[in-house]
Amino acid sequence: MKKPVLLITVVFLILGVLHPVLAQHNAAADLLMNHYSARNYLTDPVSRADLDRIVHAGVRAPSAGNRQPWHFTIVQNHALARQLINNLTEGNALIIVSALGDGKTNIVQTLDGALAVQSIYLAAQALGFGSRIYTNPIENLNSRLKADFSIPEGYSAVAVIRVGKIQGPVDAVSSASARKNAQEIVTYK
Repeated sequence: MKKPVLLITVVFLILGVLHPVLAQHNAAADLLMNHYSARNYLTDPVSRADLDRIVHAGVRAPSAGNRQPWHFTIVQNHALARQLINNLTEGNALIIVSALGDGKTNIVQTLDGALAVQSIYLAAQALGFGSRIYTNPIENLNSRLKADFSIPEGYSAVAVIRVGKIQGPVDAVSSASARKNAQEIVTYK
């Protein structure tokens, strides 16, 4: 009689330990399958603590040889930020991810920067914020505005991530842009 009770107890203990792990896995999978570039931003400012948590995801991003060739610039000054994104909502923040090099000749460092960009973009959404990646302002930023945004010497901007509070709840599936069908873009060999 003791063996079945012990076995049931052990099973429930294991399930109790695994449930949070499985729930986290499902939450991560849900985030990856349902993220979208927000467009419905509110004017409520993003706190410094939240921005620190979001940028920490970029700091923790993977990089080739663990070189971590990036720098993060957080722009909360609305007038300055509008030099990059003219329709920016008051209260939104921009996070500029820069990587070592000129952004053209060292593709590995640029890709490492892109991994940090994706980590920041997803972390913002995981914390309930809207986020959107911009690459249009990069050429202007790198050629004319590096000093204005304190991009360190030897670095070039890779992308800008907009982070802000959003109207919710939002249906990420219907709010997202249409995606290509996997059969069109995936090849198995």
